[in-house]
Amino acid sequence: DARVRGWFLLDSYLPTFFLTGAYLLCIWLGNKFMKDRPPFSLRAHLIVYNLGITLLSLYMLIELILATWEGGYNLQCQNLHSAGEADIRVAKVLWWYYFSKVIEFMDTIFFVLRKKSSQITFLHVYHHATMFNIWWCVLNWIPCGQSFFGPTLNSFIHVLMYSYYGLSVIPSMRKYLWWKKYLTQAQLIQFLLTIVHTLSAAVKPCGFPFGCLMFQSSYMATLVVLFINFYIKTYQKAPSRTAIKETPVTTEIKNGFHKDHFAAANGFLNNKKAQ
Repeated sequence: DARVRGWFLLDSYLPTFFLTGAYLLCIWLGNKFMKDRPPFSLRAHLIVYNLGITLLSLYMLIELILATWEGGYNLQCQNLHSAGEADIRVAKVLWWYYFSKVIEFMDTIFFVLRKKSSQITFLHVYHHATMFNIWWCVLNWIPCGQSFFGPTLNSFIHVLMYSYYGLSVIPSMRKYLWWKKYLTQAQLIQFLLTIVHTLSAAVKPCGFPFGCLMFQSSYMATLVVLFINFYIKTYQKAPSRTAIKETPVTTEIKNGFHKDHFAAANGFLNNKKAQ
């Protein structure tokens, strides 16, 4: 799209490709580096980081609502050229959305430094790595129009999500964070609504590229499947009777705590010692 020529990182795919490669390499090398080292706390860094992402997401949410309202965007289907200056305004916000995906690579780097290996799942890495690359393509070919809907919803979800992450770093706030399960449900609803919105433009076309609609729907479907799998494993999988029966009863206490308290303190299970 000629309207985004010269914008930072967009003219060539190589920076996006190499940044993604560096992200994956940092995960692999970082885990090796941290293997025999104690985890970092990073509490102050996490509070500042999560606050920053929350504010950026809030800005994108408000700006997308205002820009699409100004351009008279059609919720059912919006093409790429009919809104004039409003399309440029939407594209500028979506560039920030694309750029935010490389900033969010830090989510994983913090997990590595804090030795939260259980959080670095296939879903987590797949979502972070693919979103950055997909949005490079979006900004180059379909930087406005129908592309506005997913980022608007996602920015709203990220305001809630990164607020949650930021508050969870503060020990005194953790007792108030009972809503993680509902946050995951909201993410699933977001993906389903995006699929419905995308397919609505295929049912009643307005000139938005059909192939892009099909790709976006397919990609969102993979996230729905992966998030449902995560939801079931995290919130609905009850321990089996056999597992309960076979759990050894032990009374080994150290400093007033059961020994497994220390095994799990840094995210390790199965009676591994904390680093």
